[in-house]
Amino acid sequence: MKIRLIHYFASQHKKMDFKNIRNITGSFSSKSIKGDFTGGLTAAIIALPMGLAFGLQSGLGPQAGLYTAIILALLASIVAGTKTLISDPTGPMTIVAATIIAEAGFNGVGKIPVVIILSFALGGIFQILFGLIKVAQYVKYISYPVLSGFMGGIGVIIILTQWHTFLGGERPGGIIDIILDLHTPIIEYHWSSIILGSLTLVFIYFIPKISKKIPAGLLSLIIGTLISFTFKKEWGWHWDYSTIGEIPSDLPQIVLPFSEFLNISFSEFSIAVVSGLTLAGLGTIDTLLTSVVADNLTKTKHNGNRELIGQGIGNFVAALFGGLPGAGSTTGTVANINSNGKTNMSGIFKAMFLLIVLVGLGPLLKDVPKPVLSALLISVGIGIIDFKGMKKLFSLKNSDSLVLLLVVVLTVFVDLLVAVGIGMVLSSFFFMQRMGELVDQQSKSGDINEIEKKLKIPESIKNRIMVYELDGPLFYGFSDQFKEQAEAIIGKDAVIINMSQVPYIDASGTYVLEEVIKNFKDKKVEVILVGVKDHIFKQFEEFKVIPNTLAEEKAYNSVRAGLKYLKFQLEEKK
Repeated sequence: MKIRLIHYFASQHKKMDFKNIRNITGSFSSKSIKGDFTGGLTAAIIALPMGLAFGLQSGLGPQAGLYTAIILALLASIVAGTKTLISDPTGPMTIVAATIIAEAGFNGVGKIPVVIILSFALGGIFQILFGLIKVAQYVKYISYPVLSGFMGGIGVIIILTQWHTFLGGERPGGIIDIILDLHTPIIEYHWSSIILGSLTLVFIYFIPKISKKIPAGLLSLIIGTLISFTFKKEWGWHWDYSTIGEIPSDLPQIVLPFSEFLNISFSEFSIAVVSGLTLAGLGTIDTLLTSVVADNLTKTKHNGNRELIGQGIGNFVAALFGGLPGAGSTTGTVANINSNGKTNMSGIFKAMFLLIVLVGLGPLLKDVPKPVLSALLISVGIGIIDFKGMKKLFSLKNSDSLVLLLVVVLTVFVDLLVAVGIGMVLSSFFFMQRMGELVDQQSKSGDINEIEKKLKIPESIKNRIMVYELDGPLFYGFSDQFKEQAEAIIGKDAVIINMSQVPYIDASGTYVLEEVIKNFKDKKVEVILVGVKDHIFKQFEEFKVIPNTLAEEKAYNSVRAGLKYLKFQLEEKK
């Protein structure tokens, strides 16, 4: 690992040329500094309530969310694979983190178990590895139904996990327990919690209608807290709700000495590895999707692999200081760009602003009511759900809607990465099925006049030739119609298989073609391939189709050359 890292950064030395360091100091220009300052400030204003809420939801405490919003944003912005990206705790990452924390049996009090910190730290290390092996280029192959279902499932989880807190009750353990217990907080309702949560939701959705420049999340947090403070402490009303409690106002400190990591058991280490891979995979998807959003808004091109390295470093360090795993935040990134943030300095400014808030205003945050933060999270959950896309997909009632529904269910009830994995496999299967049907439909057979009218061949020979034109890539989804038509050919002395429109053929397609050629040979039918591209010809040689099944002189790149050969062979037989 160490050698690989050294080689990577050594090879990138000339390309990077310490550009990031120069960017940090060189970004202070009259053209960008003002926009970066306002962009960073706006992003910090949005990140403050969300950091508190996600930290509280995770089980580590509200300070954990702030630590991540500071450390991850700072380090990821220094590496800067996406110049305007803002990194924060996010809904998907917090859901996974909360599961890891709950399974470790941590209740937010005392020293954080080693397995939790190791899981988060390994998530960062795996992200660095993903960047080194250039995983970013493969994320684009995740289909829309999978992403839509995945985000929809995350939204449902966030809403469900905040249901009890919003109504003033105690949240049970897992999702199944929460669903089975949905009625309890309704029966044992707390008016104070319902009023605070409902008012906060109203403000969250009403404020943007007045002005989108006003930070609805932060203002709703302030208003909700002031209302609770006024009614309870100033007017003496008996409002029964809980607050987030004390938040450490000191600078973040390393929560565990490195020596404790050496004492971890093999079973705990195995759990941490699996959890780390889950976080790394999810963080990669979450971040790169946000990077694409930033590209579309700024008309730039991000470096996905570099971004993953920065995110990995940030998540690794944040874990050591007791922070949550995070990723690129779409909300913060869009707010930064809309506030004229231009460079990676905006993310650095954002981290500095939050650090000032943590150190200076930490004691004031202890009175923030939990129902207010629950309302913020519920709005996030609603916002994550892709209602428009899901409505369109469900109306189609096809394989895409099936994939979407399955991914939602698996995300909510099983596991996030399992949902994405199964969704991708099913999407690939249905795609291959559609492509196979398309190739079958486009491929056709006919007489020689349909393929080469200009070649002068005696009529007696023409009638003895069948032409089969293949159109499209040949893979494991293709074969049925091809085999059926091949078997139905009778009364012909020769078959021309035209592959000029075949850009790719996989192993399954190669074996199907070989089987068809053998069937023709058993019927004493002459077979030639025409329009065979060089890379496909080479593949046939590697699979021994050529020369074992088909002689080399019977596979042609040129259609005309193949027809001339066949003309000669048939005239000889005549």
